[in-house]
Amino acid sequence: MPGYRGHLIGGLLFLSLSMAAMVWLGYYRPDPPTALVLLVIGLLGALFPDVDTDSKGQNLFFAALAALDLILMIQRQYQWAAILGFCAMLPVLGHHRGWTHTWWAMLLVPLPIMILPFVFYRTPVHVVLPYYGAAVLGYLSHLVLDRKF
Repeated sequence: MPGYRGHLIGGLLFLSLSMAAMVWLGYYRPDPPTALVLLVIGLLGALFPDVDTDSKGQNLFFAALAALDLILMIQRQYQWAAILGFCAMLPVLGHHRGWTHTWWAMLLVPLPIMILPFVFYRTPVHVVLPYYGAAVLGYLSHLVLDRKF
């Protein structure tokens, strides 16, 4: 089973190939900043299943969340910062290779990416669907590399 580097490389491969296929088929053409955000979300998704154990992947994941939380607080987006903080606590509610390594968690954990923008800002689902897809795809890469399918 790969470590954090293997999961980052696997996530990068899954995301790059998927994004290239979607651009080539004409389904989705993100601008470069959006593509970068999608890549970062996907890589965080690739690390997420291992955040329930002391690891380098856990350190990277929570460092990225802490930076994002700080940015949200600086921008006075306290509601989003609180939601992010709440979600960051969820992995410690289980044991390693527990609920975070399941297919249903792959689909449910990223759901706030779609639900919360709609609830708070009435953002249409089609606007946030690529971000949800990137998170699920990154998560999927982790489960595939850990041979959970």
